[in-house]
Amino acid sequence: MELGPLLKKLICVLGIALGSAAASLAAGPAPLTSIRAIQLLSDAEARQQLPVAFEATVTHSGDMLFVQDDGSAVFVVAPPNSTPLLGDRVLVRGKTLGSFRPIVMGESVTLLHHGELPKPIPATFDQLIHVQRDCLLVSLRGMVHAADVRPDRKSATLQLLTDGGYIDAIVNSSDPAALETLLDAEVEVTGVVVGEFDGKMQMHGVFIGVSSPDNVKILRPAAATPWSLPVTPMDGVIAGFHVTDRTERVRVHGIVTYYQPRTAVVLQDGNKSLWISTLAVNPMRVGDVVDATGFPEAHSGFLVLSHGEIQDSHVLAPVDPLPTTEPELEAGKHAIDLVSVEGKVVMAARGASQDEYGLMAEGHMFKAIFRHPPSDTALPPMKPIALGSKVRVTGICILEDSNPFNGPVPFDILMRGFDDIGVIAKPSLMSVRNLVLAVTLLLVVVIAVSAWGWTLRRKVDRQTAKLETMAQFELRRSNILEKINGADPQAEILEEITALVSSTLNGAPCWCEIAGGTPLGVVPALKATLRVVQMRIAGHSGTALGTLSVGLDSSTPHSDHETEALKVGARMASLTIETRRLYTDLRRRSEFDLLTDIPNRFAMEKFMDARIEEARQTAGTMGLIYIDLDKFKAINDEYGHHVGDLFLQEVAGRMKRQLRGGDMLARLGGDEFAAVISVIRNRTEMEGIVKRIKHCFEKPFVVDGYLLQGGASVGVAFYPEDGLNRESLLGVADAAMYLEKKEGKRHEQEVAGAVAEGAPL
Repeated sequence: MELGPLLKKLICVLGIALGSAAASLAAGPAPLTSIRAIQLLSDAEARQQLPVAFEATVTHSGDMLFVQDDGSAVFVVAPPNSTPLLGDRVLVRGKTLGSFRPIVMGESVTLLHHGELPKPIPATFDQLIHVQRDCLLVSLRGMVHAADVRPDRKSATLQLLTDGGYIDAIVNSSDPAALETLLDAEVEVTGVVVGEFDGKMQMHGVFIGVSSPDNVKILRPAAATPWSLPVTPMDGVIAGFHVTDRTERVRVHGIVTYYQPRTAVVLQDGNKSLWISTLAVNPMRVGDVVDATGFPEAHSGFLVLSHGEIQDSHVLAPVDPLPTTEPELEAGKHAIDLVSVEGKVVMAARGASQDEYGLMAEGHMFKAIFRHPPSDTALPPMKPIALGSKVRVTGICILEDSNPFNGPVPFDILMRGFDDIGVIAKPSLMSVRNLVLAVTLLLVVVIAVSAWGWTLRRKVDRQTAKLETMAQFELRRSNILEKINGADPQAEILEEITALVSSTLNGAPCWCEIAGGTPLGVVPALKATLRVVQMRIAGHSGTALGTLSVGLDSSTPHSDHETEALKVGARMASLTIETRRLYTDLRRRSEFDLLTDIPNRFAMEKFMDARIEEARQTAGTMGLIYIDLDKFKAINDEYGHHVGDLFLQEVAGRMKRQLRGGDMLARLGGDEFAAVISVIRNRTEMEGIVKRIKHCFEKPFVVDGYLLQGGASVGVAFYPEDGLNRESLLGVADAAMYLEKKEGKRHEQEVAGAVAEGAPL
């Protein structure tokens, strides 16, 4: 047999096979033909923009396009002029994109035929929050707690309370106002599951996209319209408050990038970071590797852990700050991350609770903030930085809003210390001060060379007057900013702001109206004859704090000068109001226990030191009662922490009513309390107060439907016979309380033994 022809045939076949393989490689990978195949991709694979060509049924269209097939669903970025209808069977061609889960960038959506929608899958809150029904058509039951109408978008948002938490249902409707009648009704909504994300593509919630009001089924109408309810006094609305919280504790691992004792710690792990609210006071270093536990929450769209507890490994592995720019931070992609950014200093001010540097970068303003440590820690002096200096700031990027998809979001940089801000370029010589000096020198030259003429001299005079006015304005503005940072009354500062605006506008009457307060400034008697221009005083979060008004001659036209003057005044008024509010709120939080609303250990120690000093100067006496609740752990274990918290509130209220007007009851922590008795004449009087405290536990406590029996062990200490300072008195009272608790347990054991043996009690 000849091998030549056979060899030629094999070579031809091999050539054809190699040619087909080369053509396949040149054509790229084969398209994915099912939604299931797309969902199985990793994020890295989806980012390779793999081709897709699959059939599916449209389950939601309009501003968002969702398609579903064979129990799987996906979000499609619809191509222009694509308007499929619900139930349409379509052929989707496009490419994959990486996201929280793979999505499809649609190139074409071709109608095949119209069909039926898939049967909705019943869903629960837990399934939605665990991303087990992502993009699918589901039905969800809940009670309507709110119906927010958006006529401009022809939609309404129903806030549904489900078994597990709140879920929003966004309903497309030509008449969204009709949905307001659903308040307090139990409904079943049918729609697609859509995730809610922040700028770092971290999911912080879900909502249901409902295509029409027909997909909102009333299961049980509201018993009555909310507007027929009886009017509740504003100071009594708390009686309707009730929460059942089954949120699970979670554990995270990361490196400390920010720590403020009794407030918060920030952890970072790679490109992920998390804000943790904590009352921890144990020393930690920035850069330590730690574990943290707490309860997950979403605040204004941000993921946080509340009630955080920290376990420090004491292993140092510092995180390098990420160099960024102002536009990158405004995009929201670095929320809570440790970053560094450059800017020019335009303002520096020390506040009651924090120091602020106002920075300008790429035409936008932001702040670098250093929050003051606890009041028992020495406050370092504010780092002096000349205005106009270019600096590099390192710290935690904190945003006011987690949603960057509607445009840039405001941000601030939270510094750990003054080492986090450093000058990289000194200010330019072109400053206001140098300009004033130059103009002054120019005036001297003009006077010496008077031959230049009267016209030139008059022009220079006008320029000088304008600069002097600007200098006076800046001086008055600086004085007002100093008062804002000081302790001057709010009303006095607002009066000065109205006077500053008035002087800027040639003495026009100016007044300020704050919500719930009387007008401040000069309110003209004939206001109706003037042209009144108002400017809204907006808070840092955008809420209205009041208005700033000026009365101008009605014959004068509007000018940009008056608008700018009002803007400056409104910003200063906003800074005044919010600074005072923040100081008041932080002072109360630092001195009162948030659960029982009685003084905390910090406030008690200050009060006790003051009473000891007063007794020392007057040769008087005072007393301390140390109180530890009996069997509180058993109540927590049997009924849960929620009932335990309510029990502590009831106990605090009863014990507080047993004290006199000048005494103080404080919660030291957990189930421990202390009562500081300001003036005590003898032990008999002290024993009477102790008896009242113990007797107040004899009547059972009715808490959340449970009948609970309480008790307490107490220890007493007197000044000066038991100690001359706070520490010694606390030690004596604590030891006495421990002996009483130990004796009480021994007595209980003896009684239990006697009962067991049948002995008479």
